[in-house]
Amino acid sequence: MATVLETTEPASSGTRIKGFVALTKPRIIELLLVETVPAMIVAKQGWPGLWLIIATVVGGTLAAGGANAVNMYVDRDIDAIMDRTKGRPLVTGVVQPTEALVFALTLEAIAFVFLWYFVNLLSAVLAVSAMLFYVFVYTLWLKRRSASNIVIGGAAGAVPVLVGWTAVTNSLDLTEGRNWAPIVMFAIIFYWTPPHFWALAIKYKDDYKAADVPMLPVVANLATVTRRIVIYTVLLWALTLVFGPVADMGVIYISSAVVLGAVFLGYAIRVARDPQPGPAMALFGWSITYIVLLFGAMAVDQLV
Repeated sequence: MATVLETTEPASSGTRIKGFVALTKPRIIELLLVETVPAMIVAKQGWPGLWLIIATVVGGTLAAGGANAVNMYVDRDIDAIMDRTKGRPLVTGVVQPTEALVFALTLEAIAFVFLWYFVNLLSAVLAVSAMLFYVFVYTLWLKRRSASNIVIGGAAGAVPVLVGWTAVTNSLDLTEGRNWAPIVMFAIIFYWTPPHFWALAIKYKDDYKAADVPMLPVVANLATVTRRIVIYTVLLWALTLVFGPVADMGVIYISSAVVLGAVFLGYAIRVARDPQPGPAMALFGWSITYIVLLFGAMAVDQLV
């Protein structure tokens, strides 16, 4: 098993700060916030207020950052093996494991208190529950044991839509039709995650194999992987169309969902026909653009 590298001399303050920031995985946080703010706008059916958005975004950022830092703490051994992750701060020694864990738990505690005080208790509980699910269900239990790791574990990445919704409504009451909207939004992210991540895992399957992580492209042939990518993409597309009437969305969202889903399926079919790293990474890149545009369309639809 690979060991974490030891630095020969203390890192500079600037390098250390960058290391702590890297622990939070800022690019992943950006995607989580793309979910949160549109969910707030859809819940309000308009602008929910600048302060509430800021408070929810700040609290959500702290919670997600803490969860990502715990994930890096737990995965530092396999990060040292994989070429894609060898530059992470716990591998290079810029940040020490105990420091990272204390940092992560501090962020999580601040996030809970901040969201409880400035938003509401339900949103705070949901944000912290996402961290617990991500760490204990995905990272500690499923990731190194099951090829379904990213399918089930993807639920953690869908919780920010619930945080955004409850920040506005302080409720997840499902007794009225439109109140199913956050559940459908949750399902959209849940079904988006596997094709998004499996596309990346096709390129880095040798990395995951070396680290003994059973991502689907490691344990199944590429025909099976790409078939599942197509199936999940079709289900995702269907859910985005269901969301239209459930959330009382207008023509801006519905037309966007139709076009964006068609493009997503086109990329997925291309990977199925040519399951190589190039088409897979094209799908991965589009999947990020897709979720930004789709949730952006939700927000614009309700604001215009």
